[in-house]
Amino acid sequence: MAKRKKSKTALKPSATKKKSSKSNQSFLKRIGRFIAKMLLAFFILSIGFVLLYRFVPVVFTPLMLIRVVEQVADGESVKLRREWVSIDEISPNMSNAVIASEDNLFMEHNGFDFDGIQKAIKHNQRKKRIRGGSTISQQTAKNVFLYPKRSYIRKGLEAYFTVLIELFWSKERIMEVYLNVIETGNGIYGVEKASQVYFDKPAAKLSKSQAAYIAVCLPNPRKFNPQYPSSYIKRRKAKIVNLMHAIGPVNLKE
Repeated sequence: MAKRKKSKTALKPSATKKKSSKSNQSFLKRIGRFIAKMLLAFFILSIGFVLLYRFVPVVFTPLMLIRVVEQVADGESVKLRREWVSIDEISPNMSNAVIASEDNLFMEHNGFDFDGIQKAIKHNQRKKRIRGGSTISQQTAKNVFLYPKRSYIRKGLEAYFTVLIELFWSKERIMEVYLNVIETGNGIYGVEKASQVYFDKPAAKLSKSQAAYIAVCLPNPRKFNPQYPSSYIKRRKAKIVNLMHAIGPVNLKE
C-alpha cells in the first residue's frame, strides 16, 4: 500500500502555538475591555444616583425590597409604611439623639471615625455581642445603595458610597436621608412614620425622651419597641438623654 503524503499546508507546532497564544491574548483583551466598560458604567451610574438623591427623596431602598420579599416568602401581608419629610419637619431632638447614640463626631469627620472603628474591632475580639463602628454617613450609604448582609465586598462598596455622599451631600442632607430611610420597626421606615406609630404625633413634635427611645431601638428595630421599652431600653435611653445634654444642640447647617 502506498504511503500517504504529508500535506504541505499542515501547520508546524510552533505556528500552532503562536496562533493559540494570539487567540488567548485577543480573548483576554476582550475580557479586559468588557470589565473596563462595566466599571465605567458603574462609576457613572453610582455618581449619577448620588447626585440625583442630593435633591430627590429616597422613597425605596434595597432593604425595603428585601423585607417585602421576606414577608411574601413567609406568607405574611406586605408591610411597608414610610413617609418622607424634610429635615425642617423633624424635631432637632431626633438628629441630636442619633448623633448621641450612633455617631457623636458626625459633624467633625469626613465619613469615617477611625478611632471608633479600632475600638469596635477590639471590642468584637473580646465580646460575643458585635459592636458596629459605622458612622451615620456609612449607615446612610449602606441603607440607600446596598444590602445589610456583612461581607468585605459590601464594606468596600459602603466605603466608596460614603466618600461620594460626603463629597456631594451636605451633613444636613445626609442626616435628612438617614432619618427618612432607616428601619424603625417591622415594616416601618423613617422617623416620621415611627413617631406617628409609637407616639401618635409627627416627628416635628418629638421630645428628647421620645427621640432617644427611637434612637436606642435602631440597632434592632424589629426586636425593640419604643412604645413598650424593656428595662434595658429604658437604661440605654437615659444614657442617651444625658449624652444629648452633654453634647448640646447640633447645628446641621454648619
